[in-house]
Amino acid sequence: MRSLVLAATLLALSACATTPPAITGDPAVDVAASGETVPVGTSNADAADDPAIWRNPRDPAASLIVGTDKRAGLYLYGLDGAVRDFSPDGRLNNVDLVTLADGRVIVAASDRNDPARAAIRLYWLDTAYQKLRPLGTVPGGAGEAYGICLHLEGETLHAASVLKEGLIEQFRLDVPQRGVPTSTPVLTRRVPTQPEGCVFDPRDGTLYVGEEDAGIWRFAAGSAEGTLVLPVDNRMLVADVEGLALIADGERGGYLVASSQGDNAYAVFRLPDLAPVGRFRIAGGTIGGAEETDGIALAAGDFGPAYPGGLFVAQDGRNAPQAQNFKLVSWAAIRAAIGGE
Repeated sequence: MRSLVLAATLLALSACATTPPAITGDPAVDVAASGETVPVGTSNADAADDPAIWRNPRDPAASLIVGTDKRAGLYLYGLDGAVRDFSPDGRLNNVDLVTLADGRVIVAASDRNDPARAAIRLYWLDTAYQKLRPLGTVPGGAGEAYGICLHLEGETLHAASVLKEGLIEQFRLDVPQRGVPTSTPVLTRRVPTQPEGCVFDPRDGTLYVGEEDAGIWRFAAGSAEGTLVLPVDNRMLVADVEGLALIADGERGGYLVASSQGDNAYAVFRLPDLAPVGRFRIAGGTIGGAEETDGIALAAGDFGPAYPGGLFVAQDGRNAPQAQNFKLVSWAAIRAAIGGE
C-alpha cells in the first residue's frame, strides 16, 4: 500500500511539473483594427516583423508605412494596406525612419544577412513617387543584427543597432545627398540577455530597450549605464517583451507602449514616470485581430478620417490562412479604451 501511495504522489507531482498553469497579464481591453496591410510575400513562416510610419503633413491620408519581411526584404504600404514598393534585400529584421532637416526621409533597417557582422541598410523614402530608393549599407556592429531605432539630435542622425547577443551599439550616421553613407561608432551599451525592440525619446535622446525575457531598460542620452525600469511582472508585461513605441507630448509627457507578446497584449505606460495606464488587445472583428506581435509603431497627428488622432501599427504573428501582415488601429480609439487622458 505504501508503495502505491508513493507512486501516486510521484505521478501527481510529475503531472504538475509538465503542465504549469498558464501565465496571463492583467485584463486587457479590446480594440478593433481599422485597416490592415496586404500579407507579406513569405507564406507559412514567421516573416513579417517590424513597421515604421511616415506621416504626410500635406495629405495625412496619403501617409506611408514601411514594414519588414525578415526573410525577404522591405515593403512600403499606403494606409489602404496596398503595396506601394518592395525592396528584395533579404533578412531585414527591424526598421525605423526619420525626416532630416533638409526634408529627406531616411529609412534604416537592421540587416542580418551576415549573422556575424550586423549592417544598417539605408534608403531614401521618395515620398513623391512612393518608392524606396536604396542608399547602401553601413556597419552596425559585430554580431547578428536584430533591432534598430533612430534619433535626430539637431542635424546629427544617430542609430541604435541592437544585436541579438545583448549589445546595443550607437552610431552616428552620415547620409549625404550625394556620395556614400557612413557610420561612426559613438557608444556601446549592453543588457544581460537577448534584446530587440528599441525606441528613442525624440526630445532628449533617452533610449528604451526591450530585453525579451526581463523587461524594459532605460538609458540616459550619452550614458552606457542603464536601468531595468519596467521588469516582466506577468501583469503589465508578459515575456517576450518585443516591439516598443513612444509618443511624446509636451516637454516631458506622452506614452511608452510595449508589445507584451506572451499574452497577445500591449502595455501602455505614462511618461515621464512610467506609471501604468492600461493594456489592450487588437481583437477580431470585420478585420482580424493581432497575436504574437513582434514590432509596433506609433505616430501622433491626423492620418485622415480613419485615424484622426494618431496611428498605431502592429505586426500580426497569426493571420491564417494568409501570411503574416500588419494591423492599423486608431490611437484615439486605444486611448479611449484604456482611459488615457
